[in-house]
Amino acid sequence: MKKLLFTMAAFAITSWAVAQKTEGKQKAEDLISFKEKKHDFGKIKQGVPVTYDFTFQNTSDKPVVIENAWASCGCTTPTKPEQPVAKGKSNIIKAGFNAAAAGEFDKTVYVKVQGIDIPLELRITGNVLSAEAYAKYESEKKKNKGSK
Repeated sequence: MKKLLFTMAAFAITSWAVAQKTEGKQKAEDLISFKEKKHDFGKIKQGVPVTYDFTFQNTSDKPVVIENAWASCGCTTPTKPEQPVAKGKSNIIKAGFNAAAAGEFDKTVYVKVQGIDIPLELRITGNVLSAEAYAKYESEKKKNKGSK
């Protein structure tokens, strides 16, 4: 009986400690605010790289350091600010996509803010068309524009 009570007490204390550790943890969103976290490139031509600037603002009361930015695959190359972002100032995370392979894509860019354990996620999506399919798409787009 004593063993059972001791085990239950140890479990309760451990559960409480874990809850205290995760509760109240700061998130990247508490320090920086993005205008948008997802960008759809739409239809793009194969072999023609594209980039998008995810704009964010430091909403904290001190400078924020972006420690790292990395992507879910080698076809996506993020670029982060090299200097701390001052309180109230804006900056960008640039997401480049090489568009080497035809087809739809949905890629994640992870942003690690100094002092925050869990990285923030940004997403880029779109549809890479072969040169032939892209030319057809552009032609159709022009036709539709001209008929309006």
